[in-house]
Amino acid sequence: MTDMSAPATSYFQRLGTHRFVPTVHAGGAWSTDEQHFSPLAGLVVHEILRTRASEQRPELVMSRISFDILGRIGFEEFDIDVKTIRPGRTIELVEATVTIAGRSVVSARAWMLSTQDTDSVAGGEPDRLPAPESLSPWPLTSIWPGGYIASLDTRPVGHPQPGRTTAWIQSAVTLVTGESTHPLASFLALVDTANGIAVRQEPTKWMFPNVDLTIHLYRQPEGSWTGLDTSVTFGHAGQGLTTTVLHDTRGPVGVAEQILTVRPQP
Repeated sequence: MTDMSAPATSYFQRLGTHRFVPTVHAGGAWSTDEQHFSPLAGLVVHEILRTRASEQRPELVMSRISFDILGRIGFEEFDIDVKTIRPGRTIELVEATVTIAGRSVVSARAWMLSTQDTDSVAGGEPDRLPAPESLSPWPLTSIWPGGYIASLDTRPVGHPQPGRTTAWIQSAVTLVTGESTHPLASFLALVDTANGIAVRQEPTKWMFPNVDLTIHLYRQPEGSWTGLDTSVTFGHAGQGLTTTVLHDTRGPVGVAEQILTVRPQP
């Protein structure tokens, strides 16, 4: 049984087969009484991979996952349900739903694809980023509150600009207490941070939360650092878009996009 009184070293603690509770490190940036979506996204990936392994599904790799944020993600206990909706030997589609008090707050769908050797035709990748160890830390808490932001080691490449920032992100906080985490889940647990590193306007004056996150991967990420080469665009009618090229320390691995709802702070 998990010792709930011990200092938290993870973002979540497991309460049952499909039930979890967030720790202080999962606190949100827009509101500290909500969960930050970024580690929750990683937990969803963790549960998809764990469920597929327990069901002895074919060994496929996650090549796309899309999340829809359906409502407020309260700082309280929640359940994650995973099911395969398109089974297959070389292609599968998996769905996961996060539920709080009987209400769905996040829906995710992931395409799992087979692997084969295409090294002879590989190409078209962007340039690699400078190594994170060569860069100085940047306290993201100077912009955002919350336990999740406080848990990050952020290393910008160059000087962060409004709407345009490249940075490495790492966290020493594990995903689930007492459980080993697949490198993919650890990597993707940091991707939603992209919308917070290249802010176009001060969060105290403008709101620009994302209502989704879609990630495409053409290579499976490795290592403990997540590289975010991020651009943020605000449109003229209340919508915005955060676009990110994703990197590990070997080079680029894919892209992520987040659609934003942009409005003045009340």
